[in-house]
Amino acid sequence: MKTILYAQDLEEIVIENKYPQNYLVDNETGIVEKQFDGNLIGIGGFFRETFLENIHIGYGNLRLKNDLELVFESDFETVEMHFLLHGDTISLDNENFHQFNFATNQSNIIYANGFCGKALFAGKSQDILIFEINLNPAFFTKYLPEESKQLYQFLKQIDTQTTSVVSQHNYQITPQMYLIIQDIIHCNRTGLFKKMFIESKVIELLMLQLEQIISCECQICSISKKDEEKMYAVREIIRKNLDKSTTLIDLARKVGTNEFTLKKGFKEVFGTTVFGYWNDLKMQIAKQMLLNEDVTISLVAEKTGYKNPQHFTTAFKRKYGITPGKLKKQRS
Repeated sequence: MKTILYAQDLEEIVIENKYPQNYLVDNETGIVEKQFDGNLIGIGGFFRETFLENIHIGYGNLRLKNDLELVFESDFETVEMHFLLHGDTISLDNENFHQFNFATNQSNIIYANGFCGKALFAGKSQDILIFEINLNPAFFTKYLPEESKQLYQFLKQIDTQTTSVVSQHNYQITPQMYLIIQDIIHCNRTGLFKKMFIESKVIELLMLQLEQIISCECQICSISKKDEEKMYAVREIIRKNLDKSTTLIDLARKVGTNEFTLKKGFKEVFGTTVFGYWNDLKMQIAKQMLLNEDVTISLVAEKTGYKNPQHFTTAFKRKYGITPGKLKKQRS
């Protein structure tokens, strides 16, 4: 199993990755990790890979100064849980002429067998932040629920080894998904315990994706494309202003809509309320700060918009069942 990557205008191979055959990892701990760092053909940043039985995880922060086109070839069968945390990308399949477009905070599930094509990255001095989990198709299909017509059609494509995607429309990465992704990225366990932790988180993340797919099958989108874009604009305002307070009326005015349309549209697009999303995101950021940074609880409270640290502590415990102080002690 391998993937070859090279620039469109270069003849020599830039990167050639070899993976454990048939998704098997033959060592004592059952986990293998490696990382690429540095600058290459206009790419800076890093790409980190983790291999477990049936699971291959890739996480990268690619820093681009300009748009970039890469050619890639793979020789193995896979189901990919794809999450674009930041940036804009396009992948083109040479054989079946499929095109997969992703924007910031979008996800989907893709099947491919010997995928060969091009990857187009929109640079413009921005970072491309990618998280992907490739699964052995046999491992993936055993978790598929029977009641979903969409997943049943996807399974038929897997059975015929036809490149496909669960839905032509990407899904939003929910706060719960984002938190699990961060848990995987920042896992500080080692050996067998790291393997156990990551396996459990991958299954949990897959569960959330499958639940989201089934939930979206039951929904009929009733808002216009213009209003949908306004909902994305509201989400960006929220993400960039976690430490500030606001009202639904203020948010609606900032994007040129009204409070009723905002409440209805946001719930339809993201599956949660405006303040439900806001609070989940605050708690998620707070947890990551407490686990991965040497910060005080007062500072975390301030960064997430709480003037009173005690109010923050109460909200945090309500969300996670543990106080920020106890979580910090576990970290140390």
